[in-house]
Amino acid sequence: MERKGADILWDTLVHAGIEVVFGYPGGAILPAYDALLDFPIRHVLCRHEQGAGHMADGYARASGKVGVAIATSGPGATNLVTAIATAMLDSSPVLFITGQVNSGLIGRDAFQEVDMTGITLPITKHNYLVTTADEIGPTLEEALYVVKSGRPGPVLVDITKDALQKLATFEPGTRPVRLPGYRPDLRALPAEFAQAVAMIDTAKRPVVLAGQGILQSGSTGELIEFLEKAQIPVALTLLALGAVPASHPLNLGMMGMHGEAWVNKAIQEADLIVAVGMRFDDRVTGNLAVYARGARKIHIEIDPSEINKNVQVDVGIVGDAYETLHRLLKHVAPQRRDAWLARIEEMKGDSAVRDIQTLPDNGRLWAAHVINDIWNATEGKALVVTDVGQHQMWVAQYYHQETPHHFITSAGLGTMGFGIPAAIGAKMARPDADVWVFVGDGGFQMTCAELTTCAQEGIKINVAIINNGYLGMVRQWQEFFYNKRYAATPLLSPDFVKLADAHGLAAWRVDKRAEVRAAVERARQEPGSVVIDFRVEQEDSVYPMVAAGAGLDDMIRRPSPIVETSQSDW
Repeated sequence: MERKGADILWDTLVHAGIEVVFGYPGGAILPAYDALLDFPIRHVLCRHEQGAGHMADGYARASGKVGVAIATSGPGATNLVTAIATAMLDSSPVLFITGQVNSGLIGRDAFQEVDMTGITLPITKHNYLVTTADEIGPTLEEALYVVKSGRPGPVLVDITKDALQKLATFEPGTRPVRLPGYRPDLRALPAEFAQAVAMIDTAKRPVVLAGQGILQSGSTGELIEFLEKAQIPVALTLLALGAVPASHPLNLGMMGMHGEAWVNKAIQEADLIVAVGMRFDDRVTGNLAVYARGARKIHIEIDPSEINKNVQVDVGIVGDAYETLHRLLKHVAPQRRDAWLARIEEMKGDSAVRDIQTLPDNGRLWAAHVINDIWNATEGKALVVTDVGQHQMWVAQYYHQETPHHFITSAGLGTMGFGIPAAIGAKMARPDADVWVFVGDGGFQMTCAELTTCAQEGIKINVAIINNGYLGMVRQWQEFFYNKRYAATPLLSPDFVKLADAHGLAAWRVDKRAEVRAAVERARQEPGSVVIDFRVEQEDSVYPMVAAGAGLDDMIRRPSPIVETSQSDW
């Protein structure tokens, strides 16, 4: 039976298990919105298309399913670009669907015509321009396959308005997806695998570096079993937090620019690095010329383009993390590496436990107080989403992750404004979760219009604004490297309590540590979303810090003993 292309679009998504989409209507995509009313898919109306993209991203990360964002042509589509790039850099499985002008108008500078496939070519795993109704179903099935297969990533499908309106015949799921030239072989070569096993068995000071690929492949159990059998400590990337419980004795913590000092030192002293599901980005390695110079390196990665791209390795194994770790478990020898673990304990020294009491508790509120106390009050069980900036790093340090898939953040692109919409998407994916989103006063103002999305859709999230009156991370760089010349970083903000109230949400202000716990309990009692304005110390910095161009173990450390060098202007 012939049906409109718009009906085929939604029927294909329903057949693929899509239950919710995030979007914003407009002229070119209007036929799809008209047809949507006849299908069992919930549409979440965002307040900006970028928000829709981040919501779909947060939904995907929290659920493990494909997130879907939809927008119209021209500015609606281009407003998705930042969200597309965010998903690309963090390997998030998101399908973006955009409307396009009628096929006969393409190339004629028609109203709201933009070459979206050209614009997004560098920031998508793949993209398509669909100009006929009979292409819609097969293209969407292909797109959904590409989004999830191998290393996940965003795919864009740009569909002309006339393709949505014309008739075609298509039955979802009746033909297999065949992509000539796209058949990734994810099996490790026997010689490479044997060499890797031998290197692991003979190493004296090995360290595993675990990335988000551990979470995406569902291999957290295999990783822990491997670590325990071979007695190898593990360091985590920002996106991998929760892959190994923070309390596990072999979990060193987060590595990199704002990682723990002993973690970075252990990497620099290691004689073997086993990297799994991570890409050796610059925030992890520091200066490549001096990165882990004494270590041989094994890189296990599903994307062959990442092997030897940043760091030259001795053995590169192209493969799925789950399958590769499962296989390694059968072959590596049980080990005791007590001397190496004792050496790492020695490197920890007095900072072995991040003690919240090392920060002054003198009536002024510090960001670390807020995050630590929310961690305690939620028993570490909240689904935590962050925006980007100082608060993001403090959350990584003070909200100790014990469970996989409970931490969502923008790492690769570092997108301010990600937090609130991503938290909305995460809550849609896991409606029973206690969702807390930590945002700075800068990033909050970029997408705070989505608070009304919470109100309209009946979505319950808890927004903790770490409000220091600055663009905090930029201010920190200005303090360290630009002689405290604070150009364009002091930030005037509206009254966030009144702003939230205008959106119809409960809100209040906290400026004393003694009030934090009560604020958390009060937030939990509210039926709808809550905004809490935490007025924290203004000139605090994230420690330790590896400066750009410095070696991984050349870190700026927190001054000790801490002296109070600033007075709050609140």
